[in-house]
Amino acid sequence: MKQMKHIVFLTGAGISAESGISTFRDSNGLWENYDVMEVASIDGWRRNPDTVQKFYNERRLQLDSVQPNMAHKLIAGLESDFKITVVTQNVDNLHERAGSSCVIHLHGELTKACNESKSEIIDIGTKPIELGTKASDGSMLRPFIVWFGEEVPLLEKAAIAVTAADILVIAGTSMQVYPAAGLINYVKRKTPIFLIDPNDVITGMSGIEHIKEKASRGMSILTEKLKK
Repeated sequence: MKQMKHIVFLTGAGISAESGISTFRDSNGLWENYDVMEVASIDGWRRNPDTVQKFYNERRLQLDSVQPNMAHKLIAGLESDFKITVVTQNVDNLHERAGSSCVIHLHGELTKACNESKSEIIDIGTKPIELGTKASDGSMLRPFIVWFGEEVPLLEKAAIAVTAADILVIAGTSMQVYPAAGLINYVKRKTPIFLIDPNDVITGMSGIEHIKEKASRGMSILTEKLKK
């Protein structure tokens, strides 16, 4: 039996933008009108946990009003012909809802909460975390998100996946946020790399096939290429 080729996708905010989820950061440093560093850093959490809790409660509630788009669905659909691993910087659950079965969330998951040490993780779906709610160890229950100033615990697992890739696809991420951006350096030599992004993206690597389209259109083009 012929072994399936392994495609690893590195995805970012651009892949969920077509579903109506705001990109993580725009040109003026705001995210849904909040200062990024106030709601996406461990220091921001320590300074003002109420604001951070409110922000992620809003993001969680938003998941009820959005749906996976064609890009998510096309990635999931490739599982019938390829082994697919999705390494995403997104904290939404749209890849899973589209049907992807192997998703590595580098920056955490909106639909989960945890204690301060992240040793206890619970599924909460889209429910809010009430201000002051305590975890079982007495620490404050917080969003299960990897903030600036925290380690990225799944980075090694993601690097191992990229190393094992027969094909690497970068979709909806400018590859500018580290340490996630460094994952491209783990790909084996001569591995085909596709980049789906309507804008010019600096990767520091040659030989990348750039599909200059938004995620859904770009994935449609890529899917046709992979089927040939």
